Amino acid sequence: MAIWFGDYKLENIKSLEAGTMMEFLEMETTELGADYLRGRLKMSPKVKQPAGLLHGGASVVLAESLGSIGANLVVDPSKFYCVGLDINANHLRVVREGYVYGEARPLHIGKTTQVWEIKLTDEAGKLVCISRLTMAVIAK
Repeated sequence: MAIWFGDYKLENIKSLEAGTMMEFLEMETTELGADYLRGRLKMSPKVKQPAGLLHGGASVVLAESLGSIGANLVVDPSKFYCVGLDINANHLRVVREGYVYGEARPLHIGKTTQVWEIKLTDEAGKLVCISRLTMAVIAK
């Protein structure tokens, strides 16, 4: 059984990316499962640090984007919205080219807070970054 508040489709989510940092950095959501959201980031000069590696900040942007979208999909949008309260990230492996893939899953969905775990992997499926995002659930 899906955790989402509505009967969302990937097309609904992708429409949220237009005009945002996700679009600018060439990130996109790619899959909406029953209890997870996946996306990817294309390696380009926009997301590299001077040494030519994936910038840690870009990893955090992908993690927070996926977790934030997921958090907002589990609440009634007519009554609530979710905003980032805290994020941490452990950068475990470098990436120089290709894509970085992210998967966000909730660890806790409460009335006032949510906690999401986001795992980022490289094209070989190796863990690049692990992130935990705490979201505040705000009444409109």
